[in-house]
Amino acid sequence: MQVVQLNDLREKLKSLRIEHRLLDQQINQEGRPTSNALEIQRLKKRKLALKDTIVRLESQLIPDLNA
Repeated sequence: MQVVQLNDLREKLKSLRIEHRLLDQQINQEGRPTSNALEIQRLKKRKLALKDTIVRLESQLIPDLNA
């Protein structure tokens, strides 16, 4: 992978991690008894999808080692 691609991948990961953290904060704020359960469920699904994407992109940053 070229340096430009690696830098783009790192920037994308950074923005996804920020969004993931913001969703976590929002879920914690929404977790009060008066909150909308459907909205919390939607936020949690989005957070999980972000986490899956983050893990996939992180694995692309790890070089393949020939054993």
